[in-house]
Amino acid sequence: MTQTPNNELLPLEIDVESVQQLLDEESDFLLLDCREPDEHNFCNIEQAKLIPMNETPTRINELEPNRNSRIVVHCHHGGRSFQVVQWLRSQGFPGAQNMAGGIDAWSQLVDPQIPRY
Repeated sequence: MTQTPNNELLPLEIDVESVQQLLDEESDFLLLDCREPDEHNFCNIEQAKLIPMNETPTRINELEPNRNSRIVVHCHHGGRSFQVVQWLRSQGFPGAQNMAGGIDAWSQLVDPQIPRY
């Protein structure tokens, strides 16, 4: 677990139901999609900001306003986003979390209108 500057302990991963709850409560956090543009175009979570995994290092300045808050990262199944979360934490983003199961789990457990691939 890591600790954000406001002393909130956040686990490395968060489940899709908890992310939906954060959205429903209009919590202050960034939902980050690290998939490729073609994947995002096929299906996406409306509130998510797209920054593909390979662009994260060169676009980290776009994440700076969220340095001390929660950033939930997702991909297709959770592998790429887990790597992005580990990298973000190493760069001083203690609130970065992986959305376990990715958009595939989101489609199965939260919003069946999101197509699976």
